[in-house]
Amino acid sequence: MRTNVVLDEELVNSCKKATGIKTKKELINHALQELLRHKSQKRILELKGKINWEGDLNEWRSGYKP
Repeated sequence: MRTNVVLDEELVNSCKKATGIKTKKELINHALQELLRHKSQKRILELKGKINWEGDLNEWRSGYKP
């Protein structure tokens, strides 16, 4: 999708320097992906204390072989 936006050039340059990302397009795509990742993590953290799991963690891990 193509769109035109006015970006804070100082902010863009700071972000490019911090991430090593070279282009504005890559930087914006990275920022959008990070936004989604952050929201997903936040939803998962909101479940803390709301799920009751009964089981034996050691038994569950017994089949795991790295």
